[in-house]
Amino acid sequence: MASLKSLAKDTAIYGLSSIIGRFLNYLLVPIHTSAMSAQSGGYGVVTNVYAWVALVLVILTCGMETGFFRFANNGKDEPMRVYSTSLLFVSMGASVFLLLGLLFLAPIAGWMGYAEHPWYVGMMMIVVTMDAIQAVPFACLRYQKKPWRFATLKLLFIFISITLNLIYYKGMKGSDPGAAFAINLLCTGFIMLCMIPQFRGFSYVFDRELFRRLFRYCLPLLVLGIAGILNQVADKIIFPLVYPDEDQGIVELGIYGASVKIAMIMAMLTQAFRYAYEPFVFGKSQDKDSKEIYAEAMKFFIIFTLLAYLAVMFYLDILRYIIGRGDYWEGLSVVPIVMMAEIFMGVYFNLSFWYKLIDETKWGAYFSLIGCAVLILVNVVFIPRFSYHACAWAGFAGYGTAMLLSYFVGQKKYPIHYPLKSIACYVLLAAVLYVAGLYLPIDNMVLRLAWRTLLLLVFVAYIVRKDLPLKSIPIVNRFIK
Repeated sequence: MASLKSLAKDTAIYGLSSIIGRFLNYLLVPIHTSAMSAQSGGYGVVTNVYAWVALVLVILTCGMETGFFRFANNGKDEPMRVYSTSLLFVSMGASVFLLLGLLFLAPIAGWMGYAEHPWYVGMMMIVVTMDAIQAVPFACLRYQKKPWRFATLKLLFIFISITLNLIYYKGMKGSDPGAAFAINLLCTGFIMLCMIPQFRGFSYVFDRELFRRLFRYCLPLLVLGIAGILNQVADKIIFPLVYPDEDQGIVELGIYGASVKIAMIMAMLTQAFRYAYEPFVFGKSQDKDSKEIYAEAMKFFIIFTLLAYLAVMFYLDILRYIIGRGDYWEGLSVVPIVMMAEIFMGVYFNLSFWYKLIDETKWGAYFSLIGCAVLILVNVVFIPRFSYHACAWAGFAGYGTAMLLSYFVGQKKYPIHYPLKSIACYVLLAAVLYVAGLYLPIDNMVLRLAWRTLLLLVFVAYIVRKDLPLKSIPIVNRFIK
């Protein structure tokens, strides 16, 4: 019982710190967009460079965080020897990347479109190198059951970053996108200093035999990780490379990058659901009625996300002020498409448990790679003609493909009878309410929001009537009796 309480406490700390961290980091959106006009292309630069950083970080870490967990807990290998080998490998690889990157900084920056500002790229090379080196020590903190130190360092980075961004972009009225990278470099360096204890107190040994086993284990994770991150950032990397006008392309990317941040509200909500859902699924895997439970869980996940979708779309007149300037608002037309793509991704995540439960995770790699290929193809073919709208539909197509493949293959490998009729009723009702809320012309904002609130309450009332009967709520049931 004590171990379960400890697990629950640690999960809450990791989960809440991650969600709170993402929310606080979200505050950088209005700070940056209010300081950088859409036509300056500054936010496009920020969007593009951070997309590259996310991809490079996955490559440099090479799945070693997961590999460290696996081998440190296998009962055969000495945990600190695994830690040392993992840390040395990632550190050496990241250092070689940084050395070569700085050596060829000018041509790399020129190819990326930053020939006039090569240190935009240079600063983030240093940042991603330090982030990669920190990945294994952060994994070790989790292994050593030090969630408070883990959470403190993660949140400390964000608090310092937001403070410095406010000082420069608000207090000093700055507008240089390079300042965002400089602040990130400063904050990452500070966390690196705070992590010095994680680099001391053990013998540095590179065990070649252990490394061979580690690398064989981590290589499929690297492939899956690259496919996964490309699904998230490929559009932002590809956009300036294929858009016909280079200068206008970075402007359009900035508008798109700012607009999709509103759609990321859905990502945060689904992540909150995932923190509760993942342990729930594995905990129920041995129950006789587990498949029925999974089916009901999927239904409630879809209900939850549809409610969130309607709420965001109905109150977009208010939420758009998250983007600091009105010249970005023309990109808000992509929000409903990107949010649907996020729902598809969430459904795909829930469906993915079938291959995890039967230990055939190779299917996850297949689905992710195929979805990623669809996403990249749509971006490359259609961005030159349809600009950032192609990016939104590419995500829709890519995640939709992965979702459908997982469903149909899963029904053959691990059949679960999802309540499709009930789910379809919710989808249809949400679609009708969406049309009624968005396409009925009401010029007065107060009346428009009141009408949409009424529609949202209709959806909630349907949920209560169909799947959350009031008598099932203890306090209501007690009152009725």
